[in-house]
Amino acid sequence: MTSDDPAAAEPTAEPTAEPAAHPAAGRPVEASRRTRPKGEPRFPDGPAPDPAGSHHERRIRSFQPRRSRVTTSQAEYLQRLWPQWGLDIDGRGKLDLDEMFGGLPVVLEIGFGMGEATAQMAAAAPDTGILAVDVHTPGMGNLLGLAERGGMTNVRVANGDAIILLREMLPPASLDGLRVYFPDPWPKKRHHKRRLIQPEFLTLAARSLKPGALVHCATDWEEYAEQMLEVLTAHPDYTNTQPDGGYAPRPASRPLTRFEGQGLNKGHVVHDLLFRRV
Repeated sequence: MTSDDPAAAEPTAEPTAEPAAHPAAGRPVEASRRTRPKGEPRFPDGPAPDPAGSHHERRIRSFQPRRSRVTTSQAEYLQRLWPQWGLDIDGRGKLDLDEMFGGLPVVLEIGFGMGEATAQMAAAAPDTGILAVDVHTPGMGNLLGLAERGGMTNVRVANGDAIILLREMLPPASLDGLRVYFPDPWPKKRHHKRRLIQPEFLTLAARSLKPGALVHCATDWEEYAEQMLEVLTAHPDYTNTQPDGGYAPRPASRPLTRFEGQGLNKGHVVHDLLFRRV
């Protein structure tokens, strides 16, 4: 997937100049090795490296910081479009989703990877706003670029921890849906406590979901799918849309993602779960 989490700070110290395309191999090469002085922001008008100072909060996290190179085009989109379509999850005040999305119903998507599936869903449903949360800077730049090129003004990109967003920045009953596609399965048993879909998370999310809001999860990790089904079924704030109480067929509204394709190629079975806020 995308990272399941929603949120982590990007490390510092990277070359300020973006890599140029190698004329023969097509691979990036360093244009400059000058590093940014300590404290100088990577993108002065773009996403903050750690918007809520989240590393100071003592809490088990469902994500890991990831460091990877931002391309020249991604950096350009971040610099130019972030002030208009981006927001940092800093925990400072409530968001006005009606103002942000012009009164559209809003779905929260946690973890969007490089944003291809998010952009497809936004294009297919222009009357629905998508608040897409991740911590992967290249993915943020890529999604902003996809949104601009496709004329999709119903997408906003949020940088940071989705827990802080839900807990401190989203008003009660403000969301019409929640999407969590292919979160990190944390396969080792000792790491299961880091999985995002837990009773505590569902309780927190329920506060921001309108009655009847659709919660859509998908995973290609069998054991995690079983856990998701168990905790969603047991939670009093949600009800399964499937009469048999099991998994749902993949809705046509959810595009096949790159991560899903990788899992299918490995023989994984993808499970969709569709629950509604009671």
